[in-house]
Amino acid sequence: MSAHPIAGTVASLMPRAKAELTELVAFASVADPAQFPRSECEAAAEWCADALRAEGFQDVAVLDTPDGTQSVYGFLPGPEGAPTVLLYAHYDVQPPLEPESWVSAPFELTERDGRWYGRGAADCKGGFIMHLLALRALRANGGVPVGVKVIVEGSEEQGTGGLERYAEEHPGLLTADAIVIGDSGNFRAGLPTVTATLRGMTMMRLRIDTLEGNLHSGQFGGAAPDALAALIRVLDSLRAEDGATTVDGLPADETWSGLQYPEEDFRGDAKVLDGVELIGSGSVADRIWARPAVTVLGIDCPPVVGATPSVQASARALISLRVPPGQDAVRATELLAAHLRAHTPWGAKVSLEQVGQGQPFQADTGSPAYTAMADAMRVAYPGQEMQSSGMGGSIPLCNTLSALYPEAEILLIGLSEPEAQIHAVNESVSPDELERLSVTEALFLRNYAASRKV
Repeated sequence: MSAHPIAGTVASLMPRAKAELTELVAFASVADPAQFPRSECEAAAEWCADALRAEGFQDVAVLDTPDGTQSVYGFLPGPEGAPTVLLYAHYDVQPPLEPESWVSAPFELTERDGRWYGRGAADCKGGFIMHLLALRALRANGGVPVGVKVIVEGSEEQGTGGLERYAEEHPGLLTADAIVIGDSGNFRAGLPTVTATLRGMTMMRLRIDTLEGNLHSGQFGGAAPDALAALIRVLDSLRAEDGATTVDGLPADETWSGLQYPEEDFRGDAKVLDGVELIGSGSVADRIWARPAVTVLGIDCPPVVGATPSVQASARALISLRVPPGQDAVRATELLAAHLRAHTPWGAKVSLEQVGQGQPFQADTGSPAYTAMADAMRVAYPGQEMQSSGMGGSIPLCNTLSALYPEAEILLIGLSEPEAQIHAVNESVSPDELERLSVTEALFLRNYAASRKV
């Protein structure tokens, strides 16, 4: 770690950061009332609001957004004439999946092998703690040199667009000269990275119906159209023989010209089993950053245990399509819907419901804010230079902010490096990454303020 005074301050604050992250991770703040009580998200929102109040933020508010969730806002005034920087994180998290597969309880922050484990530790409750650490370090070393707005979203993982719509309805709320989205991650732990592109996404529920009710497979099987078999055939049509995504009319041959992702590194990060091939063609970076990717997120059908000898009358699936920069998520959604209808066999009845959508994003890495960030990373990560990579995930708010504030510079950093295993079981955060990136953000705010002086 750098010998810079800010680095020393952040190091001294790490025990407090761990205690706070422990409290925040304890909220099972999954923004899906079908799985977890809304009270968990509400409690997490209040925790974030209280934390901002304790740091001297003004106008702190828990905002009720149009999708029925809550986001937290606060404003910290800066010196006269200073620029304003918006800091973003989200407190909602993915479901824990199979809690029994976690080595330690998903909503109890647990230290093990030099990492802190818990759902949301990296994605993205740790991002909010990172913002707090950076501001505290600046306050202890001469003060915060910019005006700061903080927004902590409550439904990012659900993709339901509540904060995007709220921002559009209140366009003055999040105005800023620069925006730091604390929800991405370094390409590799210890390698300082800004995320230059994000894939957009669309999610769709597909339901196929063939019969008025289930039938005995012995009496009717062989002639009665099986909805589950029809669904399997439709889902298979979304992939080429090598596993590449195939949606009729959707280009899937783009290439990535930036930082590359060696295949062996990817296999290790993704924990691909020995002997199992990667899917698709082109470089790994092409496939995960520059091209569309379809994933079947879930299927409603009878479980193996308790299954009866029946021809299924209906079946459902939830499908995700990641949309790369250069493509339009609305058009991709239309093509996906048309593909699903066209590839449904036997005249089966098709019902489609769109449940989430966000546009891809591409940052301007040549802007002055990126120079300030590169200088900050050079100090926080001695001997390393800032790298730019893509990210296969989506942060729909980025495009909303870009449209609302076209002059604002948007930067993406965060704690979700590969070892963090976000969205999977045993999610964790590296405390060293939290420390270094908090130093980075503090130095960036100082550098950015200096670059804006006339």
